[in-house]
Amino acid sequence: MSGTQEFERVLDGSDKSVASFESQDVSLLKRAQHFLHSTPAAVPLIVLILSIIIFGIAIGGRFFSSYTLTLILQQIAVVGILGSAQTLIILTAGIDLSIGVVMVISAVIMGNFAVTYGMPAGIAILVGLITGGVCGFFNGFLVAVMRLPPFIVTLGSWNIIMATNFIYSANETIRDTDVDEKAPLLHLFALNFKVGSAILTLGVIAMVLLVAVLWYILNHTAWGRHVYAVGDDPEAAKLSGIQTRKVLLSVYTIAGIIAAFAAWVSIGRNGSISPSSAVTDYNLQAITATVIGGISLFGGRGSILGTLFGAMLVGVMSMGLNMLGADPQWKVMLTGWLIIAAVAIDQWIRKVSV
Repeated sequence: MSGTQEFERVLDGSDKSVASFESQDVSLLKRAQHFLHSTPAAVPLIVLILSIIIFGIAIGGRFFSSYTLTLILQQIAVVGILGSAQTLIILTAGIDLSIGVVMVISAVIMGNFAVTYGMPAGIAILVGLITGGVCGFFNGFLVAVMRLPPFIVTLGSWNIIMATNFIYSANETIRDTDVDEKAPLLHLFALNFKVGSAILTLGVIAMVLLVAVLWYILNHTAWGRHVYAVGDDPEAAKLSGIQTRKVLLSVYTIAGIIAAFAAWVSIGRNGSISPSSAVTDYNLQAITATVIGGISLFGGRGSILGTLFGAMLVGVMSMGLNMLGADPQWKVMLTGWLIIAAVAIDQWIRKVSV
């Protein structure tokens, strides 16, 4: 080939450096942001550990006793189970304001079928679980098929189920002694056993096992990945082949069944079965545990382990303030600050991907 052509001579004098990105040191704050984004349960766990340390220093050895710490677990068992159900729904960017009254009406039905109607306790429990599932399916149908807003749907069903609860039960309480006499199986989760000096109830074990099972399902099954996908971006999930309606229906139905399971645990915890407990703020307690646990209200992000830590955090605060003799309103105030802080941290963490 002949000598170098004119355009080649021009290229010889041009810049031949290849584009590259300069490596920059990542700040500690950015590293923390990335870590919390990849490990959403870390924030409530860190706050929980700090709370235990602070109350332990303020109160002394009494707070660190196995009796105190296991008593906290006993007190949060019902809320922890309800929080697990709420977590499934919030992961889909929804919310269930009726989950507390679903629990109460399921407990009332279990008690009436077993004690008032004389049915076998096993059948009464099954009917209660079916009741919870039907309530959840009703909410899911209105949200998934009718495309109504979850907040409005569950606010309406909260009123419907609460009224049904009082009409059906005539607001009559089923006494602890009657349950023990006719349906002792309903008190199953009140049974306790010792592990060293710690006293654990079957209700606590049920809560921990439920969270563990749901954690595995959400992280290691196709259904769990679909739940996150629907919550993160329902349109993208639909385009990728996920049947979003079926996922939403299944989530609300399962949440209703879990709420009914919480009813069974609550009977063991409370002893008696009172329809008037429907006015207790179980809904807010479950939502509080979920939000403080780092589950994003915008859906698609969070770990169910965080919900357990969030419930434990509220329990630690309540127990610690009670042992210090503080005004109960301090617990309400601190819970409010924790909710606001949890949402603010969630917003900050979500910016990591921007």
